Amino acid sequence: MSSTTANVKKTSAVTPCKTIRGHTAGVTGVAHLPGGQRIITCSFDSSLRLWDLESRAQIGGEWRDEGDEAAIRTMALSPNGKTIASGSEDGTVRLWDVETGMVVVKWTQGHTAFVDSMCWSSNGERIVSGSYDGTARVWDVKSSKPVEGLNPIKTGHEHVYAVSYSPEASMIATGGYNENGFKIWDANTGELLPTIKLDQSVWGLIWTSDEKKLIAGLLGDEYSIRIFDTATWAQIAVLEGHTRVIYSITLFPNDRLLASTSWDGTARLWNLDTNLQIGPPLQHKDDVTCAAFSADGKLLSTAGWQNEIAYVWDIQAILKKAGLEDLLSIPEAQKSELKDKLSGANTTRHPPIRPAPRQVPPGFFDNVQDSGPSSTTRRVHPDPCLHRPRRAFALSWGSRPHALLARLPSLFHRSPPNADEPVEPQQRPLGPGTSSRRSPPVVDVPVLDDKKALYVARRPERASDKAKRVDSSKWWARVVLFLCCVSPPNDDSH
Repeated sequence: MSSTTANVKKTSAVTPCKTIRGHTAGVTGVAHLPGGQRIITCSFDSSLRLWDLESRAQIGGEWRDEGDEAAIRTMALSPNGKTIASGSEDGTVRLWDVETGMVVVKWTQGHTAFVDSMCWSSNGERIVSGSYDGTARVWDVKSSKPVEGLNPIKTGHEHVYAVSYSPEASMIATGGYNENGFKIWDANTGELLPTIKLDQSVWGLIWTSDEKKLIAGLLGDEYSIRIFDTATWAQIAVLEGHTRVIYSITLFPNDRLLASTSWDGTARLWNLDTNLQIGPPLQHKDDVTCAAFSADGKLLSTAGWQNEIAYVWDIQAILKKAGLEDLLSIPEAQKSELKDKLSGANTTRHPPIRPAPRQVPPGFFDNVQDSGPSSTTRRVHPDPCLHRPRRAFALSWGSRPHALLARLPSLFHRSPPNADEPVEPQQRPLGPGTSSRRSPPVVDVPVLDDKKALYVARRPERASDKAKRVDSSKWWARVVLFLCCVSPPNDDSH
């Protein structure tokens, strides 16, 4: 038996302390709000929802962007806990005000396929998103614009599964399909830094708080979690136990407690002081794809794509039973650092985007069929362990037919705005005074043979233009629109 799982005893299964029900499709993301009594979830049902943990009741109505039916695939809570960033199947990135539940910024000109991962910078000023279109994009929250020179970052991955800001926001790590391993990028220039070659693709990435270590969850046959020293990019530890794809990894702020989720139907806890698994796996009925710790680490919320339920687990009780309660302790120096980051985090507030009311003539929507995926299709995702071609699954909903638009006069169609030219990552020159260039270093990392307990270290934390609407300000456009709205329906026409 591997030493990474040697302390997992045969005990009775752990059961969740709370179960949250209400979504009508799989849950794709979860986040704990400051205070410990509320969580936010997002779902393939195109909504976000706010929950009270004590009563397990939904607070208020669904959070929806009116008129949008694209499934929400991922979300991330800002460092100050006041804003949620979400990514959708149609490539749109949105910012939601936690207090009002309204969209405050929407970026539609960018990704051309699913947005499957995102991460905030530690100061809350920027967001990086990763997409099935193979790119990462960086958004400025304060200006509500994409960051010049960083859009897009052409990662070389066919699909980007993971993006992660380093704690000092100086680097971005990306992982994805068809290029095994992960890449490190300069977060200010988009320059490619080291490429770490592995024998498997990466679907989860997270840094420790001192930037000295990067943790990766792998897709391939070994289903392991690996830890790397960022000074040398040498692999220094392997955590084993999962039996299928490791979909996400979540780190408690003191860098001592790690949670992982997998398609093997479990979430697992890891002691990063010893790199050993803590207690038995947290069993689920289906794939587990997201997890989040409460601010004090006493609770962990998990969910999966195939289930409309979120679960809450009593981590403090699990640690107490294992005699490891101290794993939740945070040094005073780190407490002060976390407090400073929270108080200094960006607090920009944008007025909510409220769609203007529209009047539609009777029969306008007759015989218009939805070409988007059904809720069942949205739940289906290829199993990467089968190594099948994935292009068939990486659908770009931006190219779907628009039957409704065919009914509008051509004057209502607008040309897409000019986008910034894609910026290729620049390579670092050899040195001052020379025009020669060299390729970024590629590090080949062998698998560790010795899987005995190793001691690791400490923490990470895992806004383009405002939404543009159809310009109907010209007088002739208003006249045509008025005529469309007031004309009586013709029974002989469709």
